[in-house]
Amino acid sequence: MVGIYFSGTGNTKYCVEKFCSNYEPFSSIASIEQENIIDILKTNETIVFAYPIYFSNLPKIVHDFIKKHSDLWQGKKIFIIATMGLFSGDGTGCSARLFKKHGAKIIGGLHIKMPDCISDSKLLKKSLNENKALVKKATQLIINTVVNLKNNKPPKNGLSFIAHLAGLFGQRLWFYHETKNYISKLKINECKCVGCGKCIEICPMNNLILKDNKAVSLNRCTKCYRCISNCHQKAITLLGKNVIEQSKIENYL
Repeated sequence: MVGIYFSGTGNTKYCVEKFCSNYEPFSSIASIEQENIIDILKTNETIVFAYPIYFSNLPKIVHDFIKKHSDLWQGKKIFIIATMGLFSGDGTGCSARLFKKHGAKIIGGLHIKMPDCISDSKLLKKSLNENKALVKKATQLIINTVVNLKNNKPPKNGLSFIAHLAGLFGQRLWFYHETKNYISKLKINECKCVGCGKCIEICPMNNLILKDNKAVSLNRCTKCYRCISNCHQKAITLLGKNVIEQSKIENYL
């Protein structure tokens, strides 16, 4: 077994790491951004595939990764983990339908509520103690799920037709434009930006460059909030105007 993931602020990486280490103590995890990810996929038949959910849909980068490597999923056994701040409906189903189209067998799905990653909006914001409790509850859920999976009783969160309808009409239909394409809404405050290059280093899309010692967006953002939550100057925003809380997983452990 190997854990494959995409993670913006660390929530999903934490979950897949906990899942795999509890299932097989010496199992490994790998990001879809790693240079050797194709070799890893080719040499593992059972995959735990994990990602965050945005507006009840896949992040664009995850959707493109699955489609780009469609030939690799044939015959794979995949357990899907979808992390979310509140609701997704069919968070796991969004990728399950793609995987099955390319010949994979879906062995289960798990929805996990984690601290909200949207750093520049007050919506869904919880206190530090509430977020710590949320992570603790998620950890226990993962442990229980591993036990059930080993007993051939995997959860099927988000994989049913009813879940599909809930995700479609709950959010995805109304906010489809938010995840259909990479977006150009990322904003960088030139007065705050000091040109340190941190955001450029960690962006999964290579969406940021330095120009005149200031960070500039190339309008290819996948909404992962990684740069926003790691900018030391809080100079970057996406949906809101100001950074309210940099929502990195290490804050809640």
